[in-house]
Amino acid sequence: MNAIVVYATITGNNEAVADIIIDQLKSHDVMVTKSEISQTEVEDLQNQDIAVVVPYTYDNGSLPDEGLDFYDDLEFIDLSGTKYGVAGSGDLFYEDDYCVAVDKFDTALSNAKANKAAQNVKINLIPDKTDEAQLKKFVNDLLA
Repeated sequence: MNAIVVYATITGNNEAVADIIIDQLKSHDVMVTKSEISQTEVEDLQNQDIAVVVPYTYDNGSLPDEGLDFYDDLEFIDLSGTKYGVAGSGDLFYEDDYCVAVDKFDTALSNAKANKAAQNVKINLIPDKTDEAQLKKFVNDLLA
Protein backbone atom coordinates (compact mmCIF):
# COMPACT_ATOMS: atom_id res chain seq x y z
CA MET A 1 0.00 0.00 0.00
CA ASN A 2 1.24 3.51 -0.76
CA ALA A 3 0.28 6.99 0.37
CA ILE A 4 1.16 10.61 -0.22
CA VAL A 5 1.01 13.29 2.46
CA VAL A 6 0.88 16.79 1.02
CA TYR A 7 1.33 19.65 3.46
CA ALA A 8 1.58 23.44 3.61
CA THR A 9 3.12 25.23 6.57
CA ILE A 10 4.34 28.63 7.69
CA THR A 11 5.05 28.04 11.37
CA GLY A 12 5.98 24.36 11.19
CA ASN A 13 2.77 23.23 12.92
CA ASN A 14 1.34 21.53 9.85
CA GLU A 15 4.61 19.82 9.05
CA ALA A 16 4.44 18.42 12.60
CA VAL A 17 0.89 17.20 11.87
CA ALA A 18 2.08 15.66 8.59
CA ASP A 19 4.99 13.94 10.34
CA ILE A 20 2.68 12.38 12.94
CA ILE A 21 0.46 11.05 10.15
CA ILE A 22 3.48 9.75 8.22
CA ASP A 23 4.88 7.99 11.30
CA GLN A 24 1.52 6.32 11.91
CA LEU A 25 1.22 5.20 8.28
CA LYS A 26 4.78 3.83 8.30
CA SER A 27 4.03 1.89 11.49
CA HIS A 28 1.47 0.00 9.37
CA ASP A 29 4.07 -0.70 6.65
CA VAL A 30 2.65 1.87 4.24
CA MET A 31 5.11 3.34 1.74
CA VAL A 32 4.73 7.11 2.23
CA THR A 33 5.77 10.08 0.12
CA LYS A 34 5.97 13.42 1.96
CA SER A 35 5.52 16.44 -0.31
CA GLU A 36 5.31 20.19 0.27
CA ILE A 37 2.22 21.50 -1.53
CA SER A 38 4.06 23.97 -3.80
CA GLN A 39 6.23 21.09 -5.04
CA THR A 40 3.26 18.79 -5.71
CA GLU A 41 1.13 18.28 -8.79
CA VAL A 42 -2.39 16.89 -8.38
CA GLU A 43 -1.36 14.05 -10.70
CA ASP A 44 0.96 12.91 -7.90
CA LEU A 45 -2.19 11.81 -6.02
CA GLN A 46 -3.24 9.45 -8.80
CA ASN A 47 -2.22 5.82 -8.41
CA GLN A 48 -1.93 6.31 -4.65
CA ASP A 49 -3.98 4.16 -2.32
CA ILE A 50 -4.23 7.04 0.17
CA ALA A 51 -3.88 10.80 -0.21
CA VAL A 52 -3.67 13.09 2.81
CA VAL A 53 -3.69 16.88 2.54
CA VAL A 54 -2.54 19.00 5.49
CA PRO A 55 -3.29 22.68 4.67
CA TYR A 56 -3.19 25.74 6.88
CA THR A 57 -5.79 28.49 6.88
CA TYR A 58 -4.33 31.94 6.45
CA ASP A 59 -5.76 35.12 7.95
CA ASN A 60 -9.56 35.22 7.63
CA GLY A 61 -10.22 31.93 5.84
CA SER A 62 -7.72 32.09 2.99
CA LEU A 63 -6.08 29.03 1.49
CA PRO A 64 -2.27 28.83 1.51
CA ASP A 65 -0.93 31.00 -1.33
CA GLU A 66 1.55 28.29 -2.28
CA GLY A 67 -1.30 25.78 -2.55
CA LEU A 68 -3.71 27.75 -4.74
CA ASP A 69 -2.64 26.12 -8.01
CA PHE A 70 -2.84 22.67 -6.42
CA TYR A 71 -6.30 23.44 -5.06
CA ASP A 72 -7.54 24.81 -8.39
CA ASP A 73 -6.12 21.84 -10.31
CA LEU A 74 -8.13 19.39 -8.19
CA GLU A 75 -11.13 20.50 -10.24
CA PHE A 76 -9.67 18.84 -13.33
CA ILE A 77 -8.58 15.44 -12.02
CA ASP A 78 -10.34 12.15 -11.36
CA LEU A 79 -9.15 10.53 -8.13
CA SER A 80 -11.59 7.62 -8.19
CA GLY A 81 -10.16 4.73 -6.23
CA THR A 82 -8.01 6.91 -3.97
CA LYS A 83 -8.94 7.15 -0.30
CA TYR A 84 -8.34 10.52 1.30
CA GLY A 85 -8.30 12.45 4.52
CA VAL A 86 -7.66 16.08 5.42
CA ALA A 87 -6.11 17.38 8.63
CA GLY A 88 -4.60 20.71 9.56
CA SER A 89 -3.75 23.14 12.28
CA GLY A 90 -5.24 26.56 12.78
CA ASP A 91 -5.78 29.18 15.43
CA LEU A 92 -9.05 29.31 17.37
CA PHE A 93 -8.54 33.09 17.55
CA TYR A 94 -10.07 33.23 14.05
CA GLU A 95 -13.34 31.68 15.29
CA ASP A 96 -15.57 31.15 12.21
CA ASP A 97 -12.51 30.96 9.95
CA TYR A 98 -10.80 28.31 12.10
CA CYS A 99 -9.28 25.67 9.82
CA VAL A 100 -11.63 26.40 6.91
CA ALA A 101 -8.90 25.31 4.48
CA VAL A 102 -9.39 21.77 5.84
CA ASP A 103 -13.05 21.90 4.82
CA LYS A 104 -12.30 23.49 1.43
CA PHE A 105 -9.74 20.81 0.54
CA ASP A 106 -12.15 18.13 1.76
CA THR A 107 -14.79 19.42 -0.66
CA ALA A 108 -12.31 19.69 -3.53
CA LEU A 109 -11.06 16.12 -3.03
CA SER A 110 -14.62 14.82 -2.81
CA ASN A 111 -15.48 16.66 -6.03
CA ALA A 112 -12.46 14.96 -7.63
CA LYS A 113 -14.21 11.65 -6.85
CA ALA A 114 -11.72 10.56 -4.19
CA ASN A 115 -13.22 8.42 -1.42
CA LYS A 116 -13.33 10.06 2.00
CA ALA A 117 -12.00 7.50 4.47
CA ALA A 118 -11.50 9.61 7.61
CA GLN A 119 -13.21 12.53 9.28
CA ASN A 120 -11.43 15.88 9.06
CA VAL A 121 -9.06 16.65 11.92
CA LYS A 122 -8.62 20.26 13.05
CA ILE A 123 -5.85 21.07 15.49
CA ASN A 124 -5.42 24.29 17.43
CA LEU A 125 -1.84 25.46 16.83
CA ILE A 126 0.74 22.81 17.82
CA PRO A 127 -0.41 19.16 18.04
CA ASP A 128 -0.50 17.80 21.60
CA LYS A 129 -1.05 14.27 22.98
CA THR A 130 -4.84 14.51 22.49
CA ASP A 131 -4.31 15.56 18.88
CA GLU A 132 -1.85 12.70 18.38
CA ALA A 133 -4.55 10.27 19.52
CA GLN A 134 -7.00 11.87 17.06
CA LEU A 135 -4.45 11.53 14.26
CA LYS A 136 -3.85 7.88 15.15
CA LYS A 137 -7.59 7.24 14.75
CA PHE A 138 -7.52 9.27 11.52
CA VAL A 139 -4.83 6.96 10.10
CA ASN A 140 -6.61 3.83 11.32
CA ASP A 141 -9.74 5.03 9.51
CA LEU A 142 -7.73 5.63 6.34
CA LEU A 143 -6.43 2.08 6.52
CA ALA A 144 -9.78 0.42 7.28
